[in-house]
Amino acid sequence: MSHRGKLLVANPALPDPNFHRTVVLMLEHNDDGAVGVVLNRPSDTHVGEALPALAEVASEPAVVHVGGPVAPTAALCLARMRQTDEAEGVAHLFGALGSIDLDQDLDLLVPSVEGVRVFAGYSGWAAGQLEGEIDAGAWFVVGMESDDPFSARSSQLWRDVLRRQPPSLAMLASFPEDVTTN
Repeated sequence: MSHRGKLLVANPALPDPNFHRTVVLMLEHNDDGAVGVVLNRPSDTHVGEALPALAEVASEPAVVHVGGPVAPTAALCLARMRQTDEAEGVAHLFGALGSIDLDQDLDLLVPSVEGVRVFAGYSGWAAGQLEGEIDAGAWFVVGMESDDPFSARSSQLWRDVLRRQPPSLAMLASFPEDVTTN
């Protein structure tokens, strides 16, 4: 079963520091593997420094987010489209979400988008790897809300997403950062 368009919420016990308390938006998931971006790791780099043409439509916080450990020097840009029809240079993903071709004239794109989020790197899994991690309990697969990829509270998204889940998952939102201090 594909988890494309879903969120992966890291189990608080997940030991991998790359994914500690992360929320990953799954952009693709099929028999060949999976690709997503971490939504809740804002960096200190302002979007205007990296891509000046997108600064005016960057969602707050208007910083580049760390999308994952794969290809950290590569940029990936998600856009909330004004219309779900494909715009020039934007590949429709699902809902009003699209992926921007950063090799185009970005100034021409601005009228077509309501907001963008720029990511450095992405998260990727080989065939069967993600399924194994989910089966082992490393991730909770939950539905995405349309504002999640552009949340102004991106650094709080892990807790926010958990809090809106059924009680058995919602209680994890208050799981202490360090259980030895509990």
